[in-house]
Amino acid sequence: MAKDDVGAMPERMRVLLVGNGGREHALAEAIAKSPRCEKLWAANPGNPGIDALAEPVNVPANTREIYRLRQFCDANRVDFVVIGPEDPLADGWADELARSDKGVRRIVFGPTKKAAQIEADKAFSKQLMRGASIPTAEGRVFQDPERAKAFLESRDELYVVKAAGLAKGKGVIVPETPEEALRAVDDMMTRRVFGEAGRTIVIEEKLSGVEASVLALTDGKSVLVLPPCQDHKRLRDGDKGPNTGGMGAFCPTSSLDGATMATVEREILVPMLDALRREEIDFRGVLYAGLMLTHAGPRVLEFNARFGDPECQPLLARLESDLLELLWLTAAGRLDEADVRFRDEAAVTVVMASENYPEKPKTGDEITGLEEASRLEGVRVHLAGATERGGAIVTSGGRVLGVTGLGKTMAEARDRAYAGVDRIRFRGMQVRRDIARGVA
Repeated sequence: MAKDDVGAMPERMRVLLVGNGGREHALAEAIAKSPRCEKLWAANPGNPGIDALAEPVNVPANTREIYRLRQFCDANRVDFVVIGPEDPLADGWADELARSDKGVRRIVFGPTKKAAQIEADKAFSKQLMRGASIPTAEGRVFQDPERAKAFLESRDELYVVKAAGLAKGKGVIVPETPEEALRAVDDMMTRRVFGEAGRTIVIEEKLSGVEASVLALTDGKSVLVLPPCQDHKRLRDGDKGPNTGGMGAFCPTSSLDGATMATVEREILVPMLDALRREEIDFRGVLYAGLMLTHAGPRVLEFNARFGDPECQPLLARLESDLLELLWLTAAGRLDEADVRFRDEAAVTVVMASENYPEKPKTGDEITGLEEASRLEGVRVHLAGATERGGAIVTSGGRVLGVTGLGKTMAEARDRAYAGVDRIRFRGMQVRRDIARGVA
């Protein structure tokens, strides 16, 4: 869709939000505040935080019956759709919901199915990076477990093993022993612990340094780099334990200075957009680069095609301008018109997870203290793996909620986040106590 195809930005928008996690709760909160938001629907009801802000759709929202959601959009004159999670993007919901059976003009924030391959298919992404000379870890793609194990056994150093498909942020194994690496191959390719995501794997060199996340908005032509974030993937303090979808994040991070950010834009983000264009892929949405800051400069660990969770929460806590306008301009191909302002404050998000997460999370436990935490100054609580049952809020997933603190300094933001955490209780909860520790 060309820039001049969409006309003026609507004064009032009828918006559909897809997704029901903590990221989507934060998005719903920001969208609902916009003066341009006339009506907000949620395509995946069940999150009490989102349900308090948006009206649930009255049709199924799944890939097999996506036509029913498209019909809902037509019948209710939805003119803007925001897709949060990676799965519907990979399944082509952006393509489907942009279409209208009744001629309704509708645009979608979120990349097409082809564009979402940069996250949904790590082998495809690695190929693009190589072709564009984007700095990344050296790696090889395997579809045969025996060849993959033979490769590992022929090497003296340890390699990282990644499921090529979507695995909810858990499909990356950083082994500490050769045996662990071989077991990861069997788990992914033979035992299929990540389902179809592990049919193909990527084995790549283990990089050393500080991890950081750079998220950018792009309309396929312009790139707007957002303030850098840093997340904590491991389950336990000191970056110990298994990888998770994320146990906390903070924004901004001092790990990336202005010069490094310029390098990331020049050598990583812009070349990836150029590579996508060479494949005749128009990418509109969030281009997320997960980086390792090595002694030789930033290296790409992975690309994602959506806001990170939990990086989205501290990022939006600092956003001062209108999110709905920003997302619409991105999707409409008019990002150069955006007025983007962030508060000169720090934000820290701490994730509270269920007992036995990430292996087999226990659910159904009542959560208390949510209102008390939300009343604290500078504190926001976003629900993720939580639902309402019998008038109570109970756990329903692995990462249950995120508590975000906003403060003048990182220390104040961290203190506020943990003050909120300390007022919330549910059985077996897991919380890291070192999110943003030592950051000024």
